[in-house]
Amino acid sequence: MSATSNTWTRETAQAIYDLPLMDLLYRAQTVHRENFDPNKVQMSRLLSIKTGGCAEDCAYCSQSARNGSKLSASKLIEVERVLAEARKARESGSTRFCMGAAWREPKARDMDALVAMIQGVKAMGMETCMTLGMLDDTQVVQLRDAGLDYYNHNIDTSERYYPEVITTRTFADRIDTLNRVREAGMKVCSGGILGMGENGEDRIDMLVTLANLPEPPDSVPINMLMPQPDTPLADAKPVDPIDFVRIIALARIMMPKSHVRLSAGRSDMSDEMQAMCFFAGANSIFAGDTLLTAENPEESKDAILFAKLGIQPMEAESEARVDAAE
Repeated sequence: MSATSNTWTRETAQAIYDLPLMDLLYRAQTVHRENFDPNKVQMSRLLSIKTGGCAEDCAYCSQSARNGSKLSASKLIEVERVLAEARKARESGSTRFCMGAAWREPKARDMDALVAMIQGVKAMGMETCMTLGMLDDTQVVQLRDAGLDYYNHNIDTSERYYPEVITTRTFADRIDTLNRVREAGMKVCSGGILGMGENGEDRIDMLVTLANLPEPPDSVPINMLMPQPDTPLADAKPVDPIDFVRIIALARIMMPKSHVRLSAGRSDMSDEMQAMCFFAGANSIFAGDTLLTAENPEESKDAILFAKLGIQPMEAESEARVDAAE
């Protein structure tokens, strides 16, 4: 199985995952160096533009109105407030600004404000990303024409385990949204969450699904569940750190040209675990002290860790690719 294949099977992926750890990391780092500068990490900032009151029942999410969470709902925030946060993100070194709204799908009345947010952030020279739930054909075109670079829509877990986590929309719904976004010409950001009670095969199947899309996602966020109070997964068991690192390495090998994002859960990771994830091929993080409603390491802690590891923030996506002609 070549590193560029998009006909992965669980058996092939499992065999790579099960390699001795040093062999797995060596292979992942080799693939990583063939496609990216190993000492550069993309810095993104995530802002919640509409918090709480979501009609979905995602068992991990504190923003669901259906799973027992006590988080109060807010309205879509003002465009100028979003742009002010984007300016701060740019000044602190982020090159991509991601905006997330807690709802099943955007309403027609929200689209003008969303378009204005995209256009305003783009005017600052930053890449734009949004996560807004499901989209119809008209909304996809509106977002694309506004200049949206990336659309995030995680598949969360394997198709088998998905109904154990979410019942208000199907796994197929998620794949349909990803296809709609890709066909419209926007880049796809899609990954999943580890630690929701899934087994090892579910984690590998999730990566197989992503790698076997017509085009693998340009960004693959790998989240480590941060159990939220008053949610069905509040007492979920922690993920074994080595198992998590193995999934990062496998994602890098299966999707060699994608940004693999070390996403939620970093605040619970040691410096050593994060360093292993970067060695395994993670090359993107969210900066800032919050991720929607979850904690995230402060920027000063990231700066200290980057200094220890000799890592520099990635300038812009186009500059991060290794020029094969060099």
